[in-house]
Amino acid sequence: MQFHLEYGRTGLDVELPAERILGTLAYKETPPLADPAAALQEALASPIGAPPLREAARDRKSACVVICDITRPIPNELILTETLREIEAGGVPREAIFILVATGLHRPNDHDELVEMVGAEIVAKYRIENHDGKSVGQHTHLGESPRGVPIWIDSRYLAAELKVTIGLIEPHFMAGFSGGRKLICPGICAWETIRHWHSPMILEHPAAATGVLEGNPVHEENTWIALRAGCDFIVNVVIDDQRRPLVFVVGDMEQAFLQGVAFVREVVSATLPEPVDIVVTSSAGYPLDTTFYQSVKGMSCALPILKKGGVIVLAASMSEGVGSPEFAGLFEKYASLEAFTDDIQGRPCQTLDQWQLGKLATVRRQGRVKVVSNGLPRETLERLFVETAPTVEEAVADAVREIGETATIAVIPKGPYVLAKLA
Repeated sequence: MQFHLEYGRTGLDVELPAERILGTLAYKETPPLADPAAALQEALASPIGAPPLREAARDRKSACVVICDITRPIPNELILTETLREIEAGGVPREAIFILVATGLHRPNDHDELVEMVGAEIVAKYRIENHDGKSVGQHTHLGESPRGVPIWIDSRYLAAELKVTIGLIEPHFMAGFSGGRKLICPGICAWETIRHWHSPMILEHPAAATGVLEGNPVHEENTWIALRAGCDFIVNVVIDDQRRPLVFVVGDMEQAFLQGVAFVREVVSATLPEPVDIVVTSSAGYPLDTTFYQSVKGMSCALPILKKGGVIVLAASMSEGVGSPEFAGLFEKYASLEAFTDDIQGRPCQTLDQWQLGKLATVRRQGRVKVVSNGLPRETLERLFVETAPTVEEAVADAVREIGETATIAVIPKGPYVLAKLA
């Protein structure tokens, strides 16, 4: 039985034994917007819980528009074209509009990537800069959150009289769903904020999981932090499995986000009647699968449907390697995941990106991982607490031999973009 997994820019076709397939988890059929630009214009004129953006821009002398970095497949050119038009129509001069790339602690995006993200015309006409979470001097301290997280927000954002964020709502393996408040925290926060917000004390809470908002401390904290920083207007999009816009939710940061979440749940939720022995999945292809760091999300999406002691077969290009130097260094520092988890307990993060190794540890407590990738050599992958295979077919065959002839399989071709659960 043939499946097409999201992998790099081209995808990956694989052949799996049909008699073992218990189910394929995918998006529900939802028609894309026939005219996305018109739909966005209408949403901007009739926002949720907020005045129209053009009205919000009146009497404002400056504006900051925050966008996601290149790891999120957002139709930024379309959204920015309409959003910037409304801001300027409200009276904010173009030279006073600043586009801030919410890198969080990711690397900065270079000129060519910015052109890919927002289009050459916007790059040429507007001031665009990357957030630098490692430079605390570029941030302003706003006190502490209810759980004692120190709040450091990009000073350029705080200085703007009109604050607008553009994001994508999709399942997220820590915050429940991306979008909304997440553009601010972690998007434009300093390391000192993120190291506390991503500490084991918060991330190891059972509600800090995919698709969960109620009782999720990750969601509660970054919502509080975003409200403290201020946000006048959000423009969030939901996309289909071909990355076409399905709906735009715009307006109040909380109300519009929650309406978008309700829509996303209906589109991306997929169920199985029972857990399986093997889950074949991906990290959703480019740009999300460019590093091993990002690919942990693809592993995590399989957990709700994987039997204890099962096997995750992950296909991810990892074209940019392991991840940040700090993340890669953790694999040199710790001989085992157990040694790592023992060392980090009870304190804020000491190393950039260590939270992703914590998520990998959560995955490995439930099962094993076999990685198929042409971006990292086998000897490198095998130092990352996972196993390797040259092809998905061989990885599955190995897992079947190890588990036994009763082994069952589920497939999640688009990985973390699907909210997998048991019926």
